[in-house]
Amino acid sequence: MPNHRFWLFQLDPTERSTLVATFAGWMLDGLDVMVYSFVLPTLIVIWHISKGQAGLLGTSALLLSSIGGWLAGLAADRYGRVRILQITIVWFAVFTFLSGFTHSFTQLFVIRGLQGLGFGGEWAVGSVLIGENIRPVFRGRAVGTTQGGWAIGWAVAAVCYTVTFKLLPAHYAWHIMFFIGILPALLAFWIRHHVREPEVFVRSRRQSHTASDFLHIFSPAFIRTTTLASLVALGAQGGYYAVNTFLPLYLNQRGLGIVGTGAYLMVIISGSFAGYLTSAHLADALGRRASLALFAAGSFLAIGAYTILPLGNPATLLLGFPLGFFPSGAFGPMGSFFTELYPTSLRGSGQGFTYNFGRGIGAFFPALVGSFSVRMALGSAIAVFSLSAYLLMALGVLLLPETRARDLAALDAEIDSVTPR
Repeated sequence: MPNHRFWLFQLDPTERSTLVATFAGWMLDGLDVMVYSFVLPTLIVIWHISKGQAGLLGTSALLLSSIGGWLAGLAADRYGRVRILQITIVWFAVFTFLSGFTHSFTQLFVIRGLQGLGFGGEWAVGSVLIGENIRPVFRGRAVGTTQGGWAIGWAVAAVCYTVTFKLLPAHYAWHIMFFIGILPALLAFWIRHHVREPEVFVRSRRQSHTASDFLHIFSPAFIRTTTLASLVALGAQGGYYAVNTFLPLYLNQRGLGIVGTGAYLMVIISGSFAGYLTSAHLADALGRRASLALFAAGSFLAIGAYTILPLGNPATLLLGFPLGFFPSGAFGPMGSFFTELYPTSLRGSGQGFTYNFGRGIGAFFPALVGSFSVRMALGSAIAVFSLSAYLLMALGVLLLPETRARDLAALDAEIDSVTPR
């Protein structure tokens, strides 16, 4: 007889602990990364930096995160998913905390870059870990749901911003925001005792005592997949960071105060969480390609309306929900999709490279938005880069194969002949 229990209650203990760990990881990842967008308006005033320099601070973390993500993916294929996940979480937590001690643009530029190494690695390893530990029938919704943790972390950052900046002078409050970023380090200790390596990874390592050559993701057998998956990641991340890095500043320029900006952002964040969960379920129901294409198109329309149309504050508030829903939902099916594109021996390096190549190129989008906003309205600059990014994402999605509910062990057997051992 079919099991009618909600899917979360059908997970076994290994699946549940992996889901909890990765959900919490993305939640705290979102907290640490989005803190910067909240302190950005204050840093511009206190340090007398330009919007171009502000964009560079965002770019430094994103660019280094692309390198960190690939390196973590390579390390995860060699040393295991769980161990490397712990290291990346502690790394980005410590450097977020240290950001609170900086006193200049140059100091924060360096610390933010180092924080990015861990931030990029956490997604790469966590996505592989849950993709391998969750059975195929639930993989899409499980991976997408854990990414919804990002929206929760973003919401926590928004609440901390509203409370901290309301109670303390701005020149103290921004330090406190960064100090909060040490919290994710506690998660690493829980992971050590509750999460185990995926069976498909253990079996793959048992059958092959030497690690695969990570450059094989660029071989004729995989180069098309690697190129197109990188394009999908570039579009989703370039578009997302172009708009979200500058959202608090964009709302601040509309005359909203601290509480007003926080309230508007909570609408966007609510849409973001709903987008993650919706796209996660659609990934299993409609397939990876259809879901990604749908959310790329929705992101294009939502950002275009939000940044280009002459909207009053009430309309801006209402459009905040789709602005959060579609760009965030575009990430929901991506983890499971990328997991199913590569064999186990190459999954960490393949997924780590493609996602973080996209992040590396997308890292320049905040800096470009900041530079272009000197010559045009900030909303117009956001639109130029975000809308171009989602067109690239849609192109990459349409050229990749559907992988819904692919059995990873069967995939290993199918392409074993082209995988070096």
